[in-house]
Amino acid sequence: MIDRSVRALPAVSHALPLRRASPRHGPRRWPLLVVALLASTAASAMRCGSRLVGEGDRDFQVRERCGAPFWVDAYAGVDVLGARTPLERQVEVRFEAWYFNFGPRDLMRRLIFRDGVLQREETLGYGVRDLGTDCPMPAAWQGLSSGELVARCGEPASRRSRPVTIVRRPGPRHEQWREQRDEAWLYDAEDARFVYEAHLVDGRVVGTERLTR
Repeated sequence: MIDRSVRALPAVSHALPLRRASPRHGPRRWPLLVVALLASTAASAMRCGSRLVGEGDRDFQVRERCGAPFWVDAYAGVDVLGARTPLERQVEVRFEAWYFNFGPRDLMRRLIFRDGVLQREETLGYGVRDLGTDCPMPAAWQGLSSGELVARCGEPASRRSRPVTIVRRPGPRHEQWREQRDEAWLYDAEDARFVYEAHLVDGRVVGTERLTR
């Protein structure tokens, strides 16, 4: 027989009480994040005096803020939209690489433009005091960009180019035709019987050779 005078005990909850997160550390992180963001932005931009240039700037804006580059490497390509379909569009794309020299204590910079809009900035080796007056031996030319070679050795006595078209297909019905710039630059040697030939591919020295006149 069940004794109905005994009442059931109330259920005991074992859940721990919720604790509010302490706000003392949260808000203080925001200034650090802002400083880091500003530092990242400044690091990705080139300073010309008191002004900055960065991705998205137009070529005329960069020229007004930083002056004219000492060397420009220009080349072109074609983007094919709707490739191999009844309606195909071929859009010409123009690229320019601008080189800036800020002296022997600062690094040279290369700015890459696509259709007049700055796409990216690249840091090169140290600059020179006067263009064309700090030319190393040809064995040290390997790996130099065209702008670095001009900065150290001046413009070549002659240039010969043999462009090759490279076709890339990044996606369906999309093709990118780009020039692979194969160039030979000739420089006079100290010995008048010889000349030095620098072989450049896409604006970078890949080999050198001494030739007899």
